[in-house]
Amino acid sequence: MKSVSLHTLGCKLNYSETSAIAGEFSSKGFILKNYGEASDVFVLNTCSVTENADKECRQIVRSVIRSNPETYVIVTGCYAQLQPEEIAGIEGVDLILGAGEKFKLFDYIHNFDKKDYSCIYRSPVNEIRDFDEAFSADSDLRTRAFLKIQDGCNYKCSFCTIPQARGSSRSLDISKVTDNAKRIIDSGYKEIVLTGVNTGDYEYKSGDVSFRLIDVMTELDKLNIERIRISSIEPNLLNDEIIALVKSSSKFCNHFHVPMQSGDPEILKAMRRRYNNEHYRELIYKLNDEIKDVGIGADVITGFPGETEKQFENTFEFIESLPVSYLHVFSYSERKNTDAVMLQGKVDVRERRRRSELLRNLSDKKRFEFYSGFKGTYQDVLFESVKNDDFTEGLTTNYIRVKVKDTDSLENTIENVKLISTDGVKPVLAERINVNVYSDQ
Repeated sequence: MKSVSLHTLGCKLNYSETSAIAGEFSSKGFILKNYGEASDVFVLNTCSVTENADKECRQIVRSVIRSNPETYVIVTGCYAQLQPEEIAGIEGVDLILGAGEKFKLFDYIHNFDKKDYSCIYRSPVNEIRDFDEAFSADSDLRTRAFLKIQDGCNYKCSFCTIPQARGSSRSLDISKVTDNAKRIIDSGYKEIVLTGVNTGDYEYKSGDVSFRLIDVMTELDKLNIERIRISSIEPNLLNDEIIALVKSSSKFCNHFHVPMQSGDPEILKAMRRRYNNEHYRELIYKLNDEIKDVGIGADVITGFPGETEKQFENTFEFIESLPVSYLHVFSYSERKNTDAVMLQGKVDVRERRRRSELLRNLSDKKRFEFYSGFKGTYQDVLFESVKNDDFTEGLTTNYIRVKVKDTDSLENTIENVKLISTDGVKPVLAERINVNVYSDQ
């Protein structure tokens, strides 16, 4: 029997798709091995959101080939769709599959013998129409499953290559969404995370009826699952119906990740985002007012072409004024075939990094303030695996990472604990109820 190991770079959507690919190999009789273990076949599902993501892909491929030169190497995902020739330039890569081919890999492989050259199979992105179902676990434990409900994007943000890598927006039949959710529940998962390239843009048409994200949420809310979480949703798509459902539901998590990208109105226009900073401000305050104890994350990009020091300060002050819980900070990265590459006012790379570091420090401050507000409270935590320091970690519904000293196995359980202390960066120390109290020593 042959063996395969797989590795994923990038978003939760990629993780769900890698899991589906692993399932294909398993159904063919392959032994699944962990990434880093020697295997007959290696599959890398790539990201291409930044130059660093491309670089990491190349480094991983070269490392695998050095360690196991006889491994049959397959590279797929966004980087493979956008820049297959760059990957083919790495000696030892056998097969490169684009976005339309990644779920049909066995159609392109007659055997797994090493070749003297790389084979590339990549359809033009405008020909990608299929929706490939996928869901995955966040670990070997059946705690959280990432359920893919949408793929592709119709937006034309000036900095982004995702539409070029994944094609136009398309969504999974709502009946198949619920069927997959039921499979996840039957497998023992406690939380479902809805994922997609632009999850809020979910739309599936059946005859004259059009289903949107709110319809998916309404159907899933009826199922016997403890938690449902939305991975990320654009601010122009996070409407009052969705807010009202999350507010009234005992299953949907009081947590939103709402991409912002910039707090300066002129930079937002140059990015071609579909909202302005005042709309974003009103939305964040509405979430904070409407949903109890809500946790709110945001994406932000520093050093976009033309971003002056004053415009960066506008973004910093804008974020500082908002009740957000944490940030995902990215330094702007030039991407081929995007309009932003042609813009004037390139920001020095060192300056981009400096600005990113300032925002990461602000994120730590925001997280500390948010976490500290729950000190002494009792929270339900979905626990994951035991870490090397003998603590078990997990998440509250509003995305606070918590740890307790593990005396009994808490893996894949939801338990009410008391939050004790935090430094805002590491997980919050908690104590279990009706067991021995322990300190942070």
